[in-house]
Amino acid sequence: MSDRPIFVVGCPRSGTTMLQLMLHSHPRVAVAPETRFVLPAYQKRRAFGDMRRPERRRALAEWIATDRSAKFKELGIGKDSFIRQAEAAPGSLGSVLGTAFEMYAERFGKARWGDKRPSYVKHVDTLRRLFPDAQFVHLIRDGRDCVASLKEMPWFTHSSYHAISTWAEAIDYGRRLRRTLPADTYYELRYEDLTADPAGEMRKLCAFLGEEFDPSVVSPKEAADEVVPLHKVWHGNTHSEVTRARVGSWATRLEDWEIALCEEELGERLQANGYELSGAPKPAKEQLARLHKVMQKRHRSRTRKAMLDRLARLREPGPVAAMLTGGQRALAGFPQQRSGVAPAAQRAL
Repeated sequence: MSDRPIFVVGCPRSGTTMLQLMLHSHPRVAVAPETRFVLPAYQKRRAFGDMRRPERRRALAEWIATDRSAKFKELGIGKDSFIRQAEAAPGSLGSVLGTAFEMYAERFGKARWGDKRPSYVKHVDTLRRLFPDAQFVHLIRDGRDCVASLKEMPWFTHSSYHAISTWAEAIDYGRRLRRTLPADTYYELRYEDLTADPAGEMRKLCAFLGEEFDPSVVSPKEAADEVVPLHKVWHGNTHSEVTRARVGSWATRLEDWEIALCEEELGERLQANGYELSGAPKPAKEQLARLHKVMQKRHRSRTRKAMLDRLARLREPGPVAAMLTGGQRALAGFPQQRSGVAPAAQRAL
């Protein structure tokens, strides 16, 4: 049976929390709520030092468990136990990070872990450095519905121009991943198809993940109470059955100028993913120019961060890739885990 990590990615408000819960409902898979420590730990890897040294693994684990921005508490695992097991983990950055998720899976008696964060779609290269054998599931939703939903979120403080750019970026990254990643590593599905035929789509997804289909994944509302933090009131719909109520709701939630701008800028991407255009009139030139200015600014920011990461890779203090799964342990020359014993639990014996 597979023990490869699973990452759920996509544009924010594309239904990734619903998919997280559906996967978490599987008897072998636990997909954690959104945390904030994986990418920051990677970006600060030089400061944390060589993870081959136990004291550096302990220091990183202490930061994960105590820094308020990391949201470690939402995993519901013991701080002291995590620090001990991370210190005993194999000597790499990914192994320390993966230990937290392994312990999360153990909390539910499950053998396999996953993580969900929409913005990970822009950081798959980094995640593959940390977890080389990970699998990525990209949930795609009509960009107009995503823009309409983003506008209503209390945490999204940007303009509609940024919302449009966010969806375009997710689709463009997805295209690149589809072209460059192995077939057993990257998988796409549409929100509209998933909500129309949950059983059929989850059967196909389980096959991709190497898991047996289980009917529990079709009705994930029971998982919401144990996985979705109470303060995330914008995820209220996850506590009910899978629904198509919001499919196509952009028609009444977006203003005319926003629809026009979406279809002008996103039209080719929408049609390539099976979404029909409404035939909205052309947007004003001023609005289109403002959108392009926002998109160009965001592109420059991403390019700068990518250059800084390339420089940081030249001066990494120690190994990055996790050595926790059967495949990665074999590559590292480690003995395999005993059958039926989860890796983190095995280290604690």
